[in-house]
Amino acid sequence: MEAAAPRFDVTYELEGWSLFWALLERDTSSGCDDTLQQLRSACSSELRGRMGLDELSSHPTAAALRALFKEAGTSPSRYRPSSEALARRVLKGDDVPEISPLVDLNNCLSLNLLAPCCVMQDGTLEPPFVFRRGREGESYESLRGPFKLENRPLLVDQSGPVDAPITGSVRVKVSDETRRAWLVCYLPAETQERQWHPIERARTELEALVERAPVVRILASA
Repeated sequence: MEAAAPRFDVTYELEGWSLFWALLERDTSSGCDDTLQQLRSACSSELRGRMGLDELSSHPTAAALRALFKEAGTSPSRYRPSSEALARRVLKGDDVPEISPLVDLNNCLSLNLLAPCCVMQDGTLEPPFVFRRGREGESYESLRGPFKLENRPLLVDQSGPVDAPITGSVRVKVSDETRRAWLVCYLPAETQERQWHPIERARTELEALVERAPVVRILASA
C-alpha cells in the first residue's frame, strides 16, 4: 500500500523551535550492514575530531537547545536532549549504536546536527501536529518505560502525545520490518551559527548521509 501524501503541518505553542520533517523509504534492494557500519563509525570519529566532551554543552546548537528546554520547564541536565545524550556517549568513546537502518541513519543525523531526531513508523501518525509543553498528568510508554511529559517539549497529533526530544514513544516505534518512516528533527530556530538556516542545514545533512549510505530514499521533506 502506498503511503499517504505527507502532511508536515505543525502549530507551535513553544517559541524558538523549528521542526524539520522528511518521509523516508528503505531501500531493500541490497545489503546495507557494511555501509551503515562505516557510516556509524565515521560519524562518531568526525564528532570526536570536532570537539571534546567538555565543549559539548557550549556548542551553539546544544546550548540553544538547553535554553529551550529550560524555557519549557525542563532541566536539560536531568532530562538531556536525546542528541546530547548520544553525543556524550560517543565523546566518551562509544560509536553510534547499531539498531536498524532507519534508526541508525536517524542517529547519525542527530549526531551531525547535535539536535534531537526521531523516526516514526508511517501509518501511526494523525496530522496535523502541535508542538507544545507537556501538560499536568500527561505521560506515555517511552522507549525507556513510562515517561512523564509534564513541562517537557512535546509533539502531539490528533490522537495525543507522539514524541518528545528526550525519549521516543512506543506507539510510533519503527521495527526491522518498517519500510517507510517519518523523520523529525527538533531544531532551535536560531543559533550563533548564522551561516546556516536550521531547516536547510538539516536537509543538506540528511541528503549527504543518504549519499554516503544509500539505505533509504527521501520521498519528501519540509
